[in-house]
Amino acid sequence: MKQLFIILAFITTVAVATDSRANTNTVSSTVLNNSPATANAPSIINSNSDICKIGIGGSVQNNILGVATGYVVTDEFCERVRTSRALYSYGMKVAAVSLLCQDPRVHDSMQNAGTPCPVNGLIGAEAAAYWEDNPDKIPDGSQYKEDYMTIKKEETKEFSDASQIALYKVMFIITTGLLLF
Repeated sequence: MKQLFIILAFITTVAVATDSRANTNTVSSTVLNNSPATANAPSIINSNSDICKIGIGGSVQNNILGVATGYVVTDEFCERVRTSRALYSYGMKVAAVSLLCQDPRVHDSMQNAGTPCPVNGLIGAEAAAYWEDNPDKIPDGSQYKEDYMTIKKEETKEFSDASQIALYKVMFIITTGLLLF
């Protein structure tokens, strides 16, 4: 009897629990366990170190929308080195160095080493004299450009006030002397 009472109590408990669950779960909803697809930035494979291109990509994503983009940047110094290497392999050593000297860092290092960059077919001391006479031709960003420009300005500065007064007096004496004779 005790067993029958336990079984009856168990069935009643299950019936009440099932009934109360049915009464409380009246709203049905669909639950999606999958997240939206990911926005992937395009990959730019750079397997050769002699390409001189750098790929840049990026992506942004939220729950609704994803955007991905990418572009390629050209490394000009890398291209200059490649071209210089090709010129050197063809036996054009001065042309190869001259091409590299278009970079202000190379220009400064050549100057620091005491071997000025070749220019207009001039090398050595002749090239050094050219760079001193034409500092405006030195690549922008070079530490020597400002130095040479200030030296050139000091050399070509105008007459001082004292020299202008002296020149005026000489001109006055000459013109009045000519008028008297």
